[in-house]
Amino acid sequence: MADQLINGTPAPATPVSLSIPLPHAPTTKISLQLTLKSHHTLLFLTTSTSDSPSALCSLGSFVYALPNRLNPSQPLSTPLYSMGDTLDFATRMAKLLAKKMGVPCYVGNSMSFAGMGRGGDVEEEMEGFRLVVKVVMGEVEKAGSLVGGVGGLRLSET
Repeated sequence: MADQLINGTPAPATPVSLSIPLPHAPTTKISLQLTLKSHHTLLFLTTSTSDSPSALCSLGSFVYALPNRLNPSQPLSTPLYSMGDTLDFATRMAKLLAKKMGVPCYVGNSMSFAGMGRGGDVEEEMEGFRLVVKVVMGEVEKAGSLVGGVGGLRLSET
């Protein structure tokens, strides 16, 4: 996934698409699409169940976050598009990824935990949040270990 120059322009990064089953809701999966570039990260999140047929999902909320050079513990963010109850999750995810990776992050989120076992309470949402962060950071580590890595991408220890 390294940026390679082709005729003086960077090659497009190939998105990684993954589906993660939730441990306490076996019929619900988090689907994510991750694109890593040397100068930004793009992540789209949605949930799906085995009960519902696969269909197109809405964008949900779309948030941009970037590392704060003056106060590294507080990344800056702005919603580019907001939709109901998906904004908070997208903002938290974008800020955390920007802080951990040290590059700007775009996060689109249309996940809904309402169909989960306990109706999408805080614990279920936090479990999903931790799971997404773990998988995304694993993919970042994997991309960084490839020959050439993700040029310029650095991981913060926070």
